[in-house]
Amino acid sequence: METTISAAPGGEQTTSGVYVYCIIECAEPRTFGKIGIGGRGDDVYTVHYRDLAAVVSRAALQVYDPTRENALTHERVNEVVMVDNGFTPVPMSFGTLFKTEEDTIEFLKDTYDALRDALQKMKDKLEFGLKVNWDRDSVLVEIENENEELRRLKAEIESNQQTSTYFARMQLGRLVEQALADKSDAYVRDIYDQLREAAIASRSNKVIGDKMIMNAAFLVARDRAQLFDEKVHEIGKRHEGKLTFRYTGPWPPYNFVTIRLQLERSAGV
Repeated sequence: METTISAAPGGEQTTSGVYVYCIIECAEPRTFGKIGIGGRGDDVYTVHYRDLAAVVSRAALQVYDPTRENALTHERVNEVVMVDNGFTPVPMSFGTLFKTEEDTIEFLKDTYDALRDALQKMKDKLEFGLKVNWDRDSVLVEIENENEELRRLKAEIESNQQTSTYFARMQLGRLVEQALADKSDAYVRDIYDQLREAAIASRSNKVIGDKMIMNAAFLVARDRAQLFDEKVHEIGKRHEGKLTFRYTGPWPPYNFVTIRLQLERSAGV
């Protein structure tokens, strides 16, 4: 589910704004510590409309670049809200900034139904990320052991290096690439099949580089997070030496619900 709200800043210039990290279901004022973005030690607190609250901090009114420090601060606040305090947040896009608390409340009013719907759908759910890289050389050895045609063609080329044709080498290359693609698909299918029992939903993201074969996000019920964790480690152990797992979370459900505010990058922001 994705809701996009366009807002153009207007009115008088100010030097301080309200940075929004996420939205939670909460009717009482809460504080989460002096962990706000910008390195000033600003308090993170809630701004309310009815039974919804925006988790915010005061921040310089500027465009925030997604530097490592800024991104980690944004993630850290959401982690404190979700893990340390037990809320299920609807995460806001990085860099969401309003001029005033009144503007923030207006946003909550204007998007109340969409936010309530998202919070209900995501209630007591967590996101986990899983990236899988493979050891290409180890996988190639396994493929050669399994593929008789590939072994035969490779042996033929190696025994007749002087006379082996360009087309024979091309054929070998195509066989290897197809076998690698098939093996990659088989690994990914197996991982999804094994995790399906513990996850509510999954989303496949773009893989990066030659070594990565899987980049996915999984939506998991809070009370099944331990089972999901055990499954991931079990799969990782089974494929040890061939696949490397990078497992992260829990996160707010970034890949499954986004309330995105688009602000014009003008002098007012």
